[in-house]
Amino acid sequence: MKWPGFLQPLVNLTSSDARKPRVAAGAGSRGSATRVEPVERSIALDGRPVDYLLVRRRGRRGVGLKIDGSGMTVAASLTTPISAIEDLIGKNSSWVLKKLGEWSHRKIMPQRWQTGAAISFLGEPLTLMINAGAAKTKVEQAQSHLFVHVKAPINGADAIAHQAEAAVVGWYKKQALPHMAQRTFFYAKLHQLNPPRVFLSSANSRWGSCNSRREIRFSWRLMKARPALIDYVVCHELSHLRHMNHSAHFWAEVERMCSDYALLKTELDQNDHRFRAF
Repeated sequence: MKWPGFLQPLVNLTSSDARKPRVAAGAGSRGSATRVEPVERSIALDGRPVDYLLVRRRGRRGVGLKIDGSGMTVAASLTTPISAIEDLIGKNSSWVLKKLGEWSHRKIMPQRWQTGAAISFLGEPLTLMINAGAAKTKVEQAQSHLFVHVKAPINGADAIAHQAEAAVVGWYKKQALPHMAQRTFFYAKLHQLNPPRVFLSSANSRWGSCNSRREIRFSWRLMKARPALIDYVVCHELSHLRHMNHSAHFWAEVERMCSDYALLKTELDQNDHRFRAF
């Protein structure tokens, strides 16, 4: 199938860090980056123990801190000493404790992959109906139900859950690309912009991104949010085509495209943990 220029085939991209700007220079890797097994550690901040997950990767430059509903994750190179990592965490202890406090009431609840469990699609709940032992994997929506057929045997609970999650994620991605591209095309034309190329990402900490090559990437997970929130993110990223920053001019452009963006941004910030379970 030949895709229009603004609608590109699905690609799998690596998620980027969010919440806290990098506290040391860049986070990119060059060549064939190698990630080692993450290690759980603990550090005392203001007299209280704080657990964190240390993720090391060859080629990583600097140290990055990320805090979300899963806790704190620290990214560093293979050679950065623990003393340097924890010294940096200590220097940012006020920010760390503040963010952990903010996330304490926004825990990411694990998704249950069984019949009767609910998932969110475009802001509305869908009830999962899982059929194990099917001849082939297939996902079908029927009004407020999502029928998920998997090959795993009926008595293989773990296999059923694994295959059901994979099938549902694939279904979300299939719905996401045309939806994001169509909304992007609509707002671009409405505001006299040449439609950019649209891609999907699997980012779990950034809803969208835009680069100087006029490429916009949206996380497929955004399809769990209601349409108005998706449109806000679309307008946000399109505004970067005119202002590749977050200056006052940029936010004025966002407001021009989406007059109630402030309310929508607040709603998304307060509820985004609900969209990150898988």
